[in-house]
Amino acid sequence: MVANMHGAVLRHGAGLVRAAAQRNALAGPRAHAARALSAAASQGEGKNIRIGIIKEGEERVGMVPENLDKLVKKGAEVQVQDGAGVAAGFSNSQYEAAGAKIVSGEEVWKSDVVVTINKPSSDDLKKLEDRLIVSQLQARNDPAVYDQLAEQKATGLSLDMLMRTLSRGQAFDVLSSQANVAGYRAVIEAGYQFQRPFAGQMTAAGRINPARVLVCGTGVAGLAAIQAAKNLGAVVNAFDVRAAAAEQVQSMGANFLKVESDEDGSAAGGYAKEMSAEWFEAARKMLLKECASTDIIITTAQIPGKKAPVLITKEMVEAMPSGGVTVDLAASTGGNVETTQLDKVVSITGKNGQTINCVGYGNMPARMASVASTLFGGNVSKLLLSMYDKEGNFVVNESDEAVRSMLIVNAGKKLEPYNPPPPPVAPVSDEPKEEPKPVDPQQKTLETVLLGTGISSAAIGVGSKVPDTGLLATFALSVWLGSGSVRGVAHSLHSPLMSITNAISGMTIVGGMLQLGGGILPHTMPQLLGATAVTLSAVNLTGGFMVTNKMLDMFRRKDDPPEFNHYYLLPPAVAVGGLGLASLAGNSSAVAGTLGLASGLGCIAGISQMSSQSTTRIAPYAAMGGVGMGIASALQAMDVPASVYGQLAITSAIGGGAGYALAGRIGPTQLPQAVAGFHSLVGVAATSTAVGDFLTHDFTHFDGFHASSIYLGAFMGSITATGSVIAFGKLAEMMSTDALALPGRDALNIGMGAGSLLGLAGFLTTSDPTIAGACLASGVGLSGLMGLHMTASIGGADMPVVITLLNSYSGWALCAEGMILDSPVLTIVGALIGSSGAFLTNVMCEGMNRSLANVILGGFGTSTGGAGVASDDDLVVTEIDSAGTAEALKGASKVLFVPGYGLAVAQAQGIVADISSKLIAEGKTVHHCAHSVAGRMPGQLNVLLAEAGVPYDIVLDMEEISDDEMADYDVAVVIGANDTINKAARDDPSCAIAGMPVIPVWLAKHCVVLKRSANPRSGYANLANTTFGENNCDLLLGSAKDTLEQIRSNL
Repeated sequence: MVANMHGAVLRHGAGLVRAAAQRNALAGPRAHAARALSAAASQGEGKNIRIGIIKEGEERVGMVPENLDKLVKKGAEVQVQDGAGVAAGFSNSQYEAAGAKIVSGEEVWKSDVVVTINKPSSDDLKKLEDRLIVSQLQARNDPAVYDQLAEQKATGLSLDMLMRTLSRGQAFDVLSSQANVAGYRAVIEAGYQFQRPFAGQMTAAGRINPARVLVCGTGVAGLAAIQAAKNLGAVVNAFDVRAAAAEQVQSMGANFLKVESDEDGSAAGGYAKEMSAEWFEAARKMLLKECASTDIIITTAQIPGKKAPVLITKEMVEAMPSGGVTVDLAASTGGNVETTQLDKVVSITGKNGQTINCVGYGNMPARMASVASTLFGGNVSKLLLSMYDKEGNFVVNESDEAVRSMLIVNAGKKLEPYNPPPPPVAPVSDEPKEEPKPVDPQQKTLETVLLGTGISSAAIGVGSKVPDTGLLATFALSVWLGSGSVRGVAHSLHSPLMSITNAISGMTIVGGMLQLGGGILPHTMPQLLGATAVTLSAVNLTGGFMVTNKMLDMFRRKDDPPEFNHYYLLPPAVAVGGLGLASLAGNSSAVAGTLGLASGLGCIAGISQMSSQSTTRIAPYAAMGGVGMGIASALQAMDVPASVYGQLAITSAIGGGAGYALAGRIGPTQLPQAVAGFHSLVGVAATSTAVGDFLTHDFTHFDGFHASSIYLGAFMGSITATGSVIAFGKLAEMMSTDALALPGRDALNIGMGAGSLLGLAGFLTTSDPTIAGACLASGVGLSGLMGLHMTASIGGADMPVVITLLNSYSGWALCAEGMILDSPVLTIVGALIGSSGAFLTNVMCEGMNRSLANVILGGFGTSTGGAGVASDDDLVVTEIDSAGTAEALKGASKVLFVPGYGLAVAQAQGIVADISSKLIAEGKTVHHCAHSVAGRMPGQLNVLLAEAGVPYDIVLDMEEISDDEMADYDVAVVIGANDTINKAARDDPSCAIAGMPVIPVWLAKHCVVLKRSANPRSGYANLANTTFGENNCDLLLGSAKDTLEQIRSNL
């Protein structure tokens, strides 16, 4: 078992351990290093520096070939001592292929910058002369290093002096990366000495208990050991002088042992302090009792600059069970176990005659030389790259906190140990704080009542102008029902909800039907407009319902029982048959009115069924029944020659056929632009009906209500049509998704809006049909231009809001059509769609912490960059490979996938579903979580996952995962999402997305983000994503589809 695990890490170790090293590194507040250059002339500075890699007396090497690429591109000349990497598995030819030059031992010391893992001898340091060395110089233990470097006028960067609480410096932390390897390898070495499997077994021959492992010291090495032992099936206990470590230990599934003492061992700089004699006595009693039942003890406790504390005494070792093992990772600094002998494995006889083996290897990382060297070189290469300034010069910058904390000598000048400056203290104001005034209940109630009075008075005033109060009541109730029916709809069903409301808005066909005339072909302009409305509405009806059914079928699970939802078309079919019988009996008028009411109720039922996954596939059939009854009611109201019915059949067939053909070609990624395209058809149909009604009837007989309805119907239809065309172009990427920023943008919108209002005023006050027609034409033209300009001025980031807003517009246009024709059916359906669309728009705005006015008038979708304290230079990112990601998933017990629009672009949802299935089959808990505004329309990512076969019951809304629950996930894999996971939305009140609800993937134990490039500004908001700089976050670069395929292969 141990051999197999070791082999897996040797194959994929670079990616896995790199991820683990960064994940377990101690976190701290971000410090912003100044960029001014040191006044002193520092060695090794310039553009074309030479970097030397020394061959040391051990297996590891300071840098490996894969660490050299970026340094070579910077213009550095890398010189590698002949054979330096052979012991770690890297040949001279590999270094040469990476751009390095192979040189002799004497030549390599003449490099401008010399890199070693271990402190060089005094004789070797003399070869450095006055140049720069980067190494673990152990200056705390050997002050002579200070003196020799200063005497030679050299510069020394001691990697072991890094201020570990500096967030930016975590990428340079060689102690953490090497400790991580050591912690893992300690478990492997213990397994070699241990004569039992780690995991318990139940066999016919008897029971084997799981190994009990105790880890003393839970820094980076300790946590790595805990994880490795847990993965092998051991029962793990751990203890540490720092009480704060308990949470980390418990989060990894281990038990934290607490010493009965109030003393805490946390110290400054991310290290532990030396404890008192009283604490050691309390710890001794606890550990003596624990050792009696512990099979393996791994110790990792070290104090910088001092001898390692003895935690496990000989008495404790002798109390261990037979076959017990100790592995002392502090052997090189004296050892935590009293029986440890450096670089030896010794056998101790216990108090009952049992044998305990004590392992004291002093250089544990060297036993995994390839991986350890890769990580060490990765830390050093990131450090060296960070030392280049903006002009491309390599400089030793004392104002850089990370560099300064490691800098012990600069050009011969000895430097004191670095003490970071205290954080700035906020100025204390002399003015007394103004206490918030208590809320007066009477005043608050009065304000609410006055607001309600104003609204109700305005409603009564408007209602008094409506000739048919029954129609007004229908409108009011439909608005209430519309907003209420969508409140319970989950985010995952927002796309199908929009699709079905878009299909229902094809009821504009009723207005077109009532304007048909002539014969097989229309004879007049109003008749032509009616035929146009019928054709376009038929496209919308057929295509809309087909797309809705296609979406909902994607949510069907493999084990769902068969469904017979088409049976729900029987009741409306019977009702339509009843209308036919009533027509034959000469009593169709009363039945037609009832059928119209039933039509509206059917549409309401269709939308209401969208609130639950268990009923959602009933919704299209209920809505189709409602639409069918509405069309039948309109047929009864038509009093035209038989040839006109032929015209109706032809136009409906043309539109329906086109809708069928279009819907058949629409895939999941084309859904957003398809919905926008269908919206535009509804807008044209509504405008055609309104203009046709104006041309058909005597304008002088219009009252103010009907005249207003005609104008508003044409206005809403026109703005819907043009806005939808622009939205279609942006979503289909047929035009730039950037916001159009014309000079005087807001003034243009205000001018067009004012012009439209003037047109309405002229339309209502004139009795001259010519002037009225001109006013109506101006209103249609200006509203069309306004829809075009306003949508073009909204950036691609806000397209989900635009889609829902256009959905609402199409509903209000249909409602106005109902008012024009005195049709309760169209009024019900239009108000239903308009109010539900408005509610969805509000949901989308809340999902981005935006107001509707902010979206329409321009927000971050219109900017070219986001403000904020996080700059690209502050973000130090770490990378992982596909193999490392696969290993992380294998070691996880709980996994979260977070898809973004990048998943849709890559068309990789099928691979994600397959990976998810594989992990579930292995007994892991897997969830998916899509942001409510991720993608190009609400709920688009949920539809994509459903299409790939991901069961909807493991796809969570973001509100279903709290911060505490996010911390339970071992790995969070982000695929093509950016703004929706940006930590700056929470941390930076000055950034463009401040306050926007985001998915806090940075709280997971390990976060892997799949991206095409390391550019932190690739989101819609063009804002640096601070999540990428988190210590537990790694970037997996490349095509999402390719990298996911590689992960699947490695699994």
